[in-house]
Amino acid sequence: MKQVYNAANPIDAQLVVDLLASAGIGAFIQGQFLSGGVGELPAGEMVRVWVADEDVETALACIADRGVHRPLHDDALDPALVRSWTRAWAGLGARGDGIGWRDRLLAAWSEPQRQYHTLRHLSDCLALFESTMHLAARPAEIEAALWFHDAVYELKAKDNEARSADWAEKALLEAGVASDVRARVHELILATCHAAQPTSADARLLVDIDLSILGADPERFDEYEVQVRQEYAWVPRPIFRRKRRELLMGFLARPTIYGTPWFQERFDAAARVNLQRSVARLRPWLGIF
Repeated sequence: MKQVYNAANPIDAQLVVDLLASAGIGAFIQGQFLSGGVGELPAGEMVRVWVADEDVETALACIADRGVHRPLHDDALDPALVRSWTRAWAGLGARGDGIGWRDRLLAAWSEPQRQYHTLRHLSDCLALFESTMHLAARPAEIEAALWFHDAVYELKAKDNEARSADWAEKALLEAGVASDVRARVHELILATCHAAQPTSADARLLVDIDLSILGADPERFDEYEVQVRQEYAWVPRPIFRRKRRELLMGFLARPTIYGTPWFQERFDAAARVNLQRSVARLRPWLGIF
């Protein structure tokens, strides 16, 4: 099951369930009985509509095509997210406002299997982009790539980046974005595989933003490490420790962890300390993880 709609209230959720039912899609509401007992928490943010995995794309399209309702309401969103999406979509030369695709992405970033790759990660990336967009040759393409870069996040899949890039290609094609722009956004998303430092300046900036967590303060970095382990809870402990250590040592082996001077000056030293500390914790004991 996957979430396809974050409702303003239980009535709003029921209208969407009825809409989906008219299209032959079964759905259920999570959180509809919380309105009177959540204290200071906004109940509307907890009322969500879920459908079976195989119905997700059809349900999202059905919701997005409905003229009088939107999957998420702008006044319930972080203004920074609204501002970022509007700026990126317009900067790409896309038709319309792209709200349907924005809300599909927000639903994807809110999927329950995510622990680190969540809306918090997206928001952190977009906040850093706002501080560094002056360094970009094509800022709208980087910002759009950030929105899409973890759109697909299946825990056991090995092609999430490629599928996320394909999702961006589909969205931008539908919006009439030029083919060269679509191709560059596609390549930017693929760069977040982190197999090697990219060569283009915009890709280096994008990857540095994505990896900024490595240079976070120690408390946040440790929280990130826990969240990553939670996402990979299905991997046996010895294998996870070995693979994780290999990955982190790969970053440490680079002459610089970050590819742009701006990030090197601000994050590289802290990232090395964090990574060295994590690698030490993952060190095998007597050859056994």
